[in-house]
Amino acid sequence: MASLAPTSNTSAEHREAYHPHTRSTLDFQGASNAAAANAMRTELNHLINQVKDENERKLFANEMGNFFILFNRYLAERSKGTKINWDKVKSPPEDQVVPYDTIPKAVSSEHLNKLAVLKLNGGLGTTMGCVGPKSAIEVRDGMTFLDLSVRQIEYLNKAKNVNVPFILMNSFNTDEETKRIVQKYATHNIEILTFNQSRYPRIKKDSLLPAPRSPYGDISDWYPPGHGDLFDSLHNSGLLDQLIADGKEYVFVSNVDNLGATVDMGILNHMVETGAEFLMEVTDKTRADIKGGTLIDYEGQIRLLEIAQVPSEHVEDFKSIKKFKIFNTNNLWVNLKAIKRVVENRELNLEVIVNNKTTETGEKVIQLETAVGAGIKHFKNAHGVNVPRARFLPVKSTSDLFLVTSDLYSLNHGELAMNPKRMFNTVPLVKLGDHFKKVNGFLSRFSSPPHILELDHLTVTGDVAFGSDVTLKGTVIIVANAGSHIDIPSGSILENKVVSGNLHILDH
Repeated sequence: MASLAPTSNTSAEHREAYHPHTRSTLDFQGASNAAAANAMRTELNHLINQVKDENERKLFANEMGNFFILFNRYLAERSKGTKINWDKVKSPPEDQVVPYDTIPKAVSSEHLNKLAVLKLNGGLGTTMGCVGPKSAIEVRDGMTFLDLSVRQIEYLNKAKNVNVPFILMNSFNTDEETKRIVQKYATHNIEILTFNQSRYPRIKKDSLLPAPRSPYGDISDWYPPGHGDLFDSLHNSGLLDQLIADGKEYVFVSNVDNLGATVDMGILNHMVETGAEFLMEVTDKTRADIKGGTLIDYEGQIRLLEIAQVPSEHVEDFKSIKKFKIFNTNNLWVNLKAIKRVVENRELNLEVIVNNKTTETGEKVIQLETAVGAGIKHFKNAHGVNVPRARFLPVKSTSDLFLVTSDLYSLNHGELAMNPKRMFNTVPLVKLGDHFKKVNGFLSRFSSPPHILELDHLTVTGDVAFGSDVTLKGTVIIVANAGSHIDIPSGSILENKVVSGNLHILDH
């Protein structure tokens, strides 16, 4: 019967190299970690043994084995007492981040038939007030994130006479609904493949034991462990071997809600020509991106640094746009055979991100997660490409949705492009208040998307509604205080205006 084997304890000498604690403290920590690991292994084996189907049990045991490795790494890192040696954090050398402008532009590539496109599709639309996968939210002209992605790849396949498969990495939260949705593309010129990322048990913070008592119990006791799980899950699903057998050599990975993440044949050619096994698209940081992960040089090695890894006393340094000028867009180009190598040789050692949560019943739990970009340190000739901001167009909120539904962008074959009539390369800064937070509330407050080609900054708070054909220019601030309501009449032109108080105009 499948079960987890005992793990060897980290030696005191090895632990001491990481932490300036006394030997007695280390011995105590080592004993505590060993006890926690043994208790966790016992509980996981109990979960595994409840799975009756042999094939299902093997898959589940493999998943719990990967979780157990992550848990042991968490225990070891917790013993160190420090996240990272800040004195060793340096900006990456120039040859580690290639400017996009130095890469020859390409309208075609002989390597397209060796490419697969993968979207990270594990998230729900709950933060925007929607039920189901976030990828099913309508974002432009009645089309969802998925519709736009499918249209892009279908057009690429037709225009270039290639077969680029479209892959979705789902989570247990999104898998069933996504599989139902993609049936509508059955007649399209596109091969759609799906696989599931892992399902890991939440950890009770007080006891360091798994929250679920059964593999079939409350779904809230489980979580998808971040997109760093892509490497293992793609391999374990069998899809990695299938892609390689089909002649695919490269995969372009991006978040499903990044509408700027399109296939760039210049970057693909650059990857092949430089022999890079891993490319990370980065872009210049603005004040809106201060929490985004960045590329650093750490002990002579290129690494991704996430804010969760930064010691608290250096968080403000991390947020500085002078010291860290770029951030990770999570658009990644990876060699498929290299993924197979690092997974099968167990070379992956992605930094553990500890996500503290509180359940609906008030219990404190821990989720151990990893980031896919952290894999950059494990691949040969890996480096960053500093791309234009246009390749990073995420929709995380209704403020972002406001921008992508406006005349700021035009839509062509599923791709959004900045309107050439916009005089600036930057997008407006938009802050919509709580009345606009959910998609339904947002849609109900606009008769039609305002014209914003000359807008610099918009702030709207309170009970505000917009008529049709409204034009916003410069800096516009609209504030409806508690109990007040503001209607912006149809056809209004607001330029460098502050509107507050009560305003309600009826059409005659």
